[in-house]
Amino acid sequence: MSEKGYLQTKKLCVGYQKHIVVDNIEISLEQGEILTLIGPNGAGKSTVLKSIARQLETLGGSIYLDQKELSRLSGQQLSQSMAVVMTQKLRAEKMTCEDVVATGRYPYTGRFGILSSSDWKVIKEAMELVQVTQIKDLDFNKVSDGQRQRVMLARAICQEPQILILDEPTSYLDVKYKLEFLSILQEMKHQKKLTVIMSLHELDLAERISDQILCVNGTTPERFGTPQEIFIKGYISKLFGISSGSFDEKTMNAELPKPCGKPSVFVIAGDGTGRNIYRKLQRKNIPFATGILFENDLDYPVAKALAANVIASKSFEPIKGTTLEAAKATLSECDHVICCRPNFGTFEKANEELLFYAKQLGINLLTW
Repeated sequence: MSEKGYLQTKKLCVGYQKHIVVDNIEISLEQGEILTLIGPNGAGKSTVLKSIARQLETLGGSIYLDQKELSRLSGQQLSQSMAVVMTQKLRAEKMTCEDVVATGRYPYTGRFGILSSSDWKVIKEAMELVQVTQIKDLDFNKVSDGQRQRVMLARAICQEPQILILDEPTSYLDVKYKLEFLSILQEMKHQKKLTVIMSLHELDLAERISDQILCVNGTTPERFGTPQEIFIKGYISKLFGISSGSFDEKTMNAELPKPCGKPSVFVIAGDGTGRNIYRKLQRKNIPFATGILFENDLDYPVAKALAANVIASKSFEPIKGTTLEAAKATLSECDHVICCRPNFGTFEKANEELLFYAKQLGINLLTW
């Protein structure tokens, strides 16, 4: 990374009418990097984005684009350098989706706003890229929220910006279009060195697509760094003030609170077979125990979040006799056993013995 980033903020202070929302924002991005803002609702993410986009007057500090102060760019220069897609709905009376996309070319058309054949080519390519060509003749105000969001992205792409600013761009998209939307951003990042600054609620997507992450919660940004530096054990729960349920930064699992009380069910699971059962028991508010799970098992993170007791064994090591005895002791105090395994692997003889022990005790075996 160069000593001076392509986009930088220095001691940036943002807010409304002299009321500071976020202060001392220090960002440094290289061209072609994706920065995502994360944090609780109302923490100031949109205020930061609007200030960088020059939709809000900054209260202090500076923003630099390619080592030039952003405040010194003319409106037209800014429009040719930066495209913005915010959450508020665009007023587009009697405009088709294609009409809306075409407005992205206005920074290049001159005072008469006449679109050339090359402008229409850019418009067509942008609509094809985000897959909205089939709705180009529909009234923009009558399409779905997800379609509208993709039309707005096509409009932004038409500006051929160096920087794209997006406020919660995936909020109205289903999972298919979320992935397609972010894939388009990533493709433009690689092909056109597009720099993207956006806010996201989906932490798993933020972790996957971002080069840098800015954590916003309170007057001063908490952290700025790579996903590996941000998603460390316990930090996201602290950032969002999670007090009900749990979030695992390693797996991106968010789970509801575990049932309270002494476990009445013992679940013999492993290899990812138990996760759905754990969640079903949680929904029914039935406290349970589970084991024996290796600590690298797919079931382990969910079990750790939802089970009253997890009997676990170190990964890649034989299950110790003391661990098996602890599992038997816990199982013997339960009223029911659920076995999720149709068969047991070579290293799971202890679980096979555990099931045999449950049958010996005559404990009721449930099938879920």
